[in-house]
Amino acid sequence: KERVASMPLVVGLTGGIASGKSTVSNMLKEMGITVIDADVEARLAVEPGEPAYEKIVACFGKEILLEDGSINRAIVFSDEEKRLQLNRIVHPEVRKRMIDKRDRAIRGGEQLIVMDIPLLLESKLTYMVDKVLLVYVDEDTQLRRLMKRNNFSKEEALSRIRAQMPLKEKIRYSDAVIDNNGTVEKTREQLLRILRQWHVDIENASENKG
Repeated sequence: KERVASMPLVVGLTGGIASGKSTVSNMLKEMGITVIDADVEARLAVEPGEPAYEKIVACFGKEILLEDGSINRAIVFSDEEKRLQLNRIVHPEVRKRMIDKRDRAIRGGEQLIVMDIPLLLESKLTYMVDKVLLVYVDEDTQLRRLMKRNNFSKEEALSRIRAQMPLKEKIRYSDAVIDNNGTVEKTREQLLRILRQWHVDIENASENKG
């Protein structure tokens, strides 16, 4: 859909495990663009005193807490039913936090807001954004990078990759794709070209920030 240049644009940044999404996210932050990170919000949502924290303790009891009072996720991850129960508490809170920050940035006059959501497509959260930007690598590159980064065996790495929607499939649901098989410079060039195509004025996109 065509966009008026003066309208704020909300971009959903996504990828797959070890696709290099963080690299693109950091490039945007260096440009002064607001990046709202789902992983960061998920950690903040379960801090003591937050609504999700209170609900988790009420649901699972004090035995889910570590000595410092934080949530012991290890207890939950070994039990599929408990993990799903935890997600049902945490995910709505994370979405609420992200939408609040997005709306605050729009009210503040920011022209570009990026929502960094690893499972944007799997979780059907595209309603939160105007455009989907996918960071893509081929499976061989993804496998190699993941094995190196996490010290995984080939089997461990493959099982993590296959737990997500294949990147090739994600292309179909994306408005633009950054091919991250090459150098960092090539990735940056593609990012800037896409933002220009979307009529984002990088110089002014973040000038109202803060």
